[in-house]
Amino acid sequence: MALVWDPSPFIFTIPKVEWPISWYGFLFAVGFYLGLFLFGRLLRQTLAFRLNLAPSELKYKARALSDSLLVYAIIGAVVGSRLFHILFYENVSEYVSEPLRIFQVWEGGLASHGGVLGLIVAVFLFYTFRKKELAPVRFFGLMDLVSIPTMMVCSFIRVGNFINQEILGVPYNGLFSVLFLRPRDDAGILPRHPVQLYESLFYILLAAFLFLLWRKFYRSWAEGQLFSIGLILAFTFRFCIEFIKTEQSVWLSAQSLLMGQYLSIPMVLLGIALLVQRRRTALLK
Repeated sequence: MALVWDPSPFIFTIPKVEWPISWYGFLFAVGFYLGLFLFGRLLRQTLAFRLNLAPSELKYKARALSDSLLVYAIIGAVVGSRLFHILFYENVSEYVSEPLRIFQVWEGGLASHGGVLGLIVAVFLFYTFRKKELAPVRFFGLMDLVSIPTMMVCSFIRVGNFINQEILGVPYNGLFSVLFLRPRDDAGILPRHPVQLYESLFYILLAAFLFLLWRKFYRSWAEGQLFSIGLILAFTFRFCIEFIKTEQSVWLSAQSLLMGQYLSIPMVLLGIALLVQRRRTALLK
């Protein structure tokens, strides 16, 4: 029997200003906060291995750099994911007539492929401007550290999608099926695969796996290898799970691959190319 699911998308409303706080926005913020904490710990340990600094200096340096990177990361991830969602999943003309909808990110509508690309650009800009302070950590080393909390943030966001009743699975009336009573995409009220929870579980397990790899190999692996492995695994899974999702894009028919699959293919290829290049670089040293 399917779980009947129809929670309120809002936690509460701030009195007087009547500003609703959504579960999606709350989980997004919690994910980034925990990601910041984890990144700070990873960066501090990396710097401790490579720099001869007192513990208090390491803690201050890692905290200052982490706080600065958070600003870049949020802007890059939100702008990238929002642009990709509008361009690849929705009718752009609707945003021309209602431009303020572009900024309503708390309602959902963020594409993970664009979020990853936006994050890469943001980290590159951060590294460019703070290169001296980050030394001896280079850009790809920074991406290795960022990849672990990124997967954790993705896990929290998918729980937000589940509460919002969006990004739905195909009809299914077996074990773990969920009956969404107010689906965001106006799909029929049928028992479905809770694909949001499948993804959330996978991303948190992937974060744990990448963390274990980092702990074991960060002293010996070439920078960028961990990040490339994360790209390959995350978007290979994304390509596969799209087979049990409903189409979200207005541009594709149900008979084709889903938009998420088309966007995942170049991400997997990028990860493979980067992994080969980074391993080759390590062998030449």
